[in-house]
Amino acid sequence: MVRGLGLDLVTISRIERLIGRFGDGFLDKIFTPLERAHCDRHRLAAQHYAARFAAKEAILKALSVPKGLRWHELEVRSAPDGRPEVHLHGQAAVAARDLGVTSILLTLTHERDLAAAMVVAEG
Repeated sequence: MVRGLGLDLVTISRIERLIGRFGDGFLDKIFTPLERAHCDRHRLAAQHYAARFAAKEAILKALSVPKGLRWHELEVRSAPDGRPEVHLHGQAAVAARDLGVTSILLTLTHERDLAAAMVVAEG
C-alpha cells in the first residue's frame, strides 16, 4: 500500500549557484559525506548534487515533512547495481515508522538544466 508520494524538480544551475556562493558550507549542511563522495566522483558533480537534493525534497513530501528533521537524516546511496537507495536516520526514520512505511522506492533523472526525483513510500 502506498503511504506517501513525493516528486521534486530542481534546476541544476540553482545548485551550481549555491555551491559557488556557499561552497562546502552548503554541501556539508545538505549532503552526507557518502553523498558528497559519490557526487564529487563525477565530472558534472552539480547534476548529481541536484538530483540528490531533489530526492531529499521528494522524500520530505512523501513523509509529510516531519518536524525537526535535519538534511543528513535523509541519505541517498547507490546500490551495487547503481540504483539509488533511500536510507533514513533519526527523526526521518521515526516519521517513516509512524506512517507505516516499510520501504521507499526512488528514481532520479537529469537532463540539460533539470534534475528530478520521485519517491514512493510503501507500507
